[in-house]
Formats: sequence, structure tokens, C-alpha cells
Amino acid sequence: MSQETRFTVLQQIQRAAHQLAPAIREMFDRAGLAPADLKTVDDLSRLPVFKKESLVELQRQRPPFGGFLAAKDEEIVRIFVSPGPINEPQLRHDRDGCGFGTAFAAAGLGPGDRVLNTWSYHLVPAGLLLDEGLRSVGATVIPAGTGGSELQAKLVTDLGVTCICASTAFFITLAEAIEAMGHSLPGGWKVRTALLGGELGDWLGKRRRLEARYGVRTFAVYATADFGVIAFENGAQDGGYEVHQDRIVQICDPTTGAPLPHGEPGEIVVTTLTPGWPLIRFGTGDVAVATAMNADGTVRRIGMLQGRVGQAVKAREIFIYPRQLEDLAIAIPGIGRAQAIVTRPQQREEITVRLSLLPDADRDAVLAAAPARFNALSRLKADRIEVVGTDELPADAPFVVDRKDA
Repeated sequence: MSQETRFTVLQQIQRAAHQLAPAIREMFDRAGLAPADLKTVDDLSRLPVFKKESLVELQRQRPPFGGFLAAKDEEIVRIFVSPGPINEPQLRHDRDGCGFGTAFAAAGLGPGDRVLNTWSYHLVPAGLLLDEGLRSVGATVIPAGTGGSELQAKLVTDLGVTCICASTAFFITLAEAIEAMGHSLPGGWKVRTALLGGELGDWLGKRRRLEARYGVRTFAVYATADFGVIAFENGAQDGGYEVHQDRIVQICDPTTGAPLPHGEPGEIVVTTLTPGWPLIRFGTGDVAVATAMNADGTVRRIGMLQGRVGQAVKAREIFIYPRQLEDLAIAIPGIGRAQAIVTRPQQREEITVRLSLLPDADRDAVLAAAPARFNALSRLKADRIEVVGTDELPADAPFVVDRKDA
């Protein structure tokens, strides 16, 4: 979609929203803008980033939708209730599960596929949106929902399932249950693809190992309850996501909301190009890097998620994210876990990187490689690299610690 088309559609959607949704109208009024002013990404960026926490509060004040609904009641086919709680309407014009059909088509699913959908169908949107996306591409859905791993494992073999939609952990549980039933995998099942829920850490590495072990091709989407699919994997094997054509994505400074340069991590801020639930400049709270841009300055592709905004710590005007410490541990052989501590003993903020080492680690090699790798990941220079015992960095220790005020 061209810049002209994208922003023409945005103006049309927001013009209707300005009339029907008081919360949207107030956002424009506070910024001194009208929907007709949205001609470029710079115009869009004049609106403040709207935080999910604010949506929760507004829905308490203006139940049930907080003044954001820009559709008539008869246009609502479902109301989902996500943690918060946040009420999210699904509208009658949605035909592919809020973008999941596009994601499944990109993964090659269609008629002849039998898909076990293990995501919840209860209140939250995940199960039903995946269900509708799968049916929109012609696949056959087995609406399993959550739980009952032994029964679901039996369904995989009895019904000739070709694709599984599950969290990474539950996919492994199902595979192990099928093997416990006496089936040798991958020969003992027909599963060839799997939509897996994302994890931090070496998730791509885990996926590649699962693919080799079980003879499947895995794929992933970046989706939220507020929008459905925001971005999806489309052929690339680097863990990045292509932005859905019905979304405008910006990567923004978590504090100021200003768009950040290409390649700099920041909060994923999304504006929808679908009517009725017209969220604009909505801060997801997730952090990623733009890996490719459109000519109009919006984001075309994003990298893997690096954490949440609240988990980041600013040092010398640059945020350090949990993902960067995980990647440090993955990149250098011998590191078990890594942690960054930010302090301010004088006027300058200092960064200490703490490392716990694996039993067979080459300590000197790790210490030689760690400073440059941390700098490459974070664009910051560590003041100290310390090796600590594994008991000082347990599995639940935070990756980034802010002690500037200690």
C-alpha cells in the first residue's frame, strides 16, 4: 500500500472515529489536529502515544469501551475480555480473524490442512481469531482449546493433523505425549507446520532444534488482543516480522513517544487501518527494532521482541533491554546468564555487566569477548565486566537492574 493510499485510508477511518468515538475526538483536540491533517507520518507523530494502562482506566470511566468504539452496537459480533480487564469488540466486517488469515496464507496453509488449535477460546480473542483466520484460507480446524494434553495428542494422530497452533512449551508436551504413546516421530505423525508462541532467550535456536527433531517447519506472528495480527513471518528465517498492510507501525522512544531512527530499539506503536475500533498511536509496551522501512517513514519489518518497556533501564540516554543481555549470553560460548546493573556514583552513569559462567567456560576468552559484544548489542560501553557465581545470578534474576538512585 502506497503512502498516499495508506494515509487516505487513515484519514477516512479517523474522520468517522472523530464523529463517533469521543476518546478519539479528545485525542485530536488535545493535539490541535483534525483527521484531515494526517497526510504524512510526521503529522501522525504529532499525536501522543496512547498507553494500554490508559485504556483500562478509560473503560472503567466509560464502560464498556472507554469511548473508542466507532461503530454501531449491531456491528459487534463478539466482545472479548482480556486481562486488565480490557473489553475488545470484534466487528462484523472482520473476515479473517483480524489478520490471522494473511499470516496463515503466508505460511502456506490452505485447503487440505487439518489444524489443531490449542489456544484458548474462553473470553480472550486468541482461539477464535486463529480459528477464523484458518477457516478463511480453507483449512479444517480442530478447536481443541487449552489443556488435556493426552487427548489432544491422540487427536493429532487419529485425525491426521498437519499443523499445530500452540505455545512452544505445549507443542513439546504434545510431541512427547505422542512418543509416549509408542509413535516414532517424525514418521509417526503428519504434522508438517506449527505456529508457535514466542519466547525470549534463544527462541530461534529452539525452533530450529524442534524443526530438526520433529520434521516440521515453524512460523510465528506478532499479535496483541487489541489489534489481532500486527506483523507476521513471511519467508525470512531471521525471526523478523513483516508489518500487516492494515497496520501502521512506528518504533518510538518509550518516554517521549518520538519516532526513533532505523535500527534503534524502542516501543512498538501501532495505528490501525481498519474501522470500528480505530486505535491510533497505541503503545503496545513491547520493544523491538525496525529492520526495514517504507518510503513514507513507517516501519515495514520489525525484529524479534526485546522485552517490555517497563523492563528497560536508561543509561546515558540509551535504554538497555533484557533481550540484549540474553543475546550476550547466547553469542559468547561459556556464559550461563548475564545481567547489567546501572549505577550513578558521581555525575556519570556507570554500567556493570555481571556474568555467570558454565562449568567448561574459558574465562579469559569470555572476558575478552564480552565488552565488544555488549557494545555492539546496546551501543553502550560497559565500565566493568564481572564474573560472579551461579548462585548470584539465579534463573529468576532480572536482566537489567536500575540502581541509579541507590
